[in-house]
Amino acid sequence: MADAAVDGTRRVLVAADKFKGSLTAVEVAERVTAGLRRVVPDLQVEALPVADGGDGTVAAAVAAGFERRETRVAGPLGDAVTAAYALREGTAVVEMAEASGLQRLPDGVLAPLTASTYGSGELLRAALDAGARTIVFGVGGSATTDGGAGMLAALGARFLDAAGAPVAPGGGGLAALASADLSGLDPRLSEVELVLASDVDNPLTGPKGAPAVYGPQKGATPEDVTALDAALAHFAKVLEQTEGVGARAAEYAASPGAGAAGGIGFGAMLLGARFRPGIEVMLDVLGFAPALERAELVITGEGSLDEQTLHGKAPAGVAAAARAAGKEVVAVCGRLALPAETLGRAGIRRAYPLTDVEPDVAKCIADAGPILERVAEGIARDFVA
Repeated sequence: MADAAVDGTRRVLVAADKFKGSLTAVEVAERVTAGLRRVVPDLQVEALPVADGGDGTVAAAVAAGFERRETRVAGPLGDAVTAAYALREGTAVVEMAEASGLQRLPDGVLAPLTASTYGSGELLRAALDAGARTIVFGVGGSATTDGGAGMLAALGARFLDAAGAPVAPGGGGLAALASADLSGLDPRLSEVELVLASDVDNPLTGPKGAPAVYGPQKGATPEDVTALDAALAHFAKVLEQTEGVGARAAEYAASPGAGAAGGIGFGAMLLGARFRPGIEVMLDVLGFAPALERAELVITGEGSLDEQTLHGKAPAGVAAAARAAGKEVVAVCGRLALPAETLGRAGIRRAYPLTDVEPDVAKCIADAGPILERVAEGIARDFVA
């Protein structure tokens, strides 16, 4: 055991993401803390739930002390939903999935061609109305592939067909786009710092673009993917012929992050957003550095530790920052699909999957909380007691 604290025990920081479909990041921290303290009752544990910009980002910000704000906005199919954002001292954390995420669709209903990001634009406007000077725009988990057109429309842009009528919502409607007018965009957008926080670096279109890579997850057939890719390419071409920021549309469309969340990254860039890896942004916003300084052992994790984890997901970001600070890191997860050597290169000394305690995956999902507590007991015995 390295670097024991003055009182003989170690200070532990729990900085894990959600176990998707089982536990929120807040619940993961609570369960890990409970398991640790069952073995070491007086253990100093600091919980800092984390997120990488996707769903769960607002909850992580609220757990870190931000105020939760709610507003009514349009869901991806146009029906009204209550969406939340987080606010603290002029900084807002806005999560597009709150308004335009897959979880906002009725059960079993997917709408790859018609789902709109209009509500995400309304959510950004609510943050502006609340006086935000910096907006961290976390994108991921979207139901949409509209290039951010709906979001832009909610903020004052106009997208018209050849007859001068607004195009239909969703990526499919952009095929009929004849003209774009960005002159009506909310002027406050030029006065705020807008940060696009995402864990993907895809361009807008092409083989690695939003429709091809993520469209099938949203119900897009191969024919839909082809139609959406063409529609988004047409959207960018029309914008390129538009005065003002639209003139940079081709540059933005090819930029890393433009394809994030069905292309809303592209729309955000038109608003002046700066792209940054989501976990880096969120660690800054959540106050991870001072929490890390206080800790001697860091416990991170997410539902599945796999190859995707290594490409911008929360545990990789936490481990990289902890390793740079000389802190020891272990991870908890539902499922482990990485060998020990790979974990080591990522800065994670050891991973503790729920399946080590309960081999039945269905039971792990159903009873994730109690099983995670037992896993945390093992960490306490191995690294703390």
